[in-house]
Amino acid sequence: MIEGIRKVAVIGAGIMGHGIGLEFAEAGYAVAITDSSPAALDAARDNVAATLAERGKNAGAIDQIVFTTSLEDAGRDADLVIEAVSERLPLKEQIFGDLDRLAPPHAILASNSSSFMPSQMAPFTKRPDKVVVTHYFNPPHVAPLVEVVKGPETSDATAELLRRAYDDMGKIPVVVQKERLGFIGNRLQMAMFREALSLVSDGVCSVEDLDTVIHSSIGRRWSVAGIFEVFDLAGLDTVLAVSRALMPDLSNADGPPAWFVEMVEGGDLGIKSGKGFYDWDSAHGEEARARIRRGLSVTGKTNAVT
Repeated sequence: MIEGIRKVAVIGAGIMGHGIGLEFAEAGYAVAITDSSPAALDAARDNVAATLAERGKNAGAIDQIVFTTSLEDAGRDADLVIEAVSERLPLKEQIFGDLDRLAPPHAILASNSSSFMPSQMAPFTKRPDKVVVTHYFNPPHVAPLVEVVKGPETSDATAELLRRAYDDMGKIPVVVQKERLGFIGNRLQMAMFREALSLVSDGVCSVEDLDTVIHSSIGRRWSVAGIFEVFDLAGLDTVLAVSRALMPDLSNADGPPAWFVEMVEGGDLGIKSGKGFYDWDSAHGEEARARIRRGLSVTGKTNAVT
């Protein structure tokens, strides 16, 4: 454990919340996971137990976790609070206001938001220097990266304490020095998704072939080397020439294509509904999840908890 953080409260017991909580528990922190739904807390407890048993390393870590419906009990004596509720800004604003009142004055208030910025939640507190985004990727207890996103008033001390804590846990923290919607990872994902949608829309390729290109070439490279490193190795004169030729032709659409919007509005939500870009049954879904977990578990730090 890192000095300055002893108790961690996680707000929200869903997929992200329970995974965040179990990693802190494995690292020796006292953890409180809170949710307004008793059923969600029961499911989180079962998921934590199952994940710890699957890891086969520290099944007793579940004893470090208190599951409670009381936000007040969870926030009391917490040194770090991580909000992991649904991606609705008014809800997050309300929770940050409540946490500012319930948590000790020294506590760091963090959000696991995928897109909202610290400056959108800090005004609802009296501690903007201690408000930050800690953006995990799904599943949070497998994917090693955490983006620690500073707002304009977030102190260097807050960001550095979290960076050291995550590093000590075996995560891979990246401090995002200037807030921007979507941070780093999601902006890169959406930029690629925009071009992918454009290629499929224009009949250049099928969904399946586009995914094959990613996981059989650039995806493999990027799992072991970043884009700037890869391009340095390729030769920047070549990269500049390709950039000049391709960048003017890339999609600059300011929104998703109509067919994608219609697909979602028609109920094709991916694995949630059984149909999206692919048809999903339970076996296919579990195979894909297991394959992704295996891939993530071998591309992070060698000492990462996976």
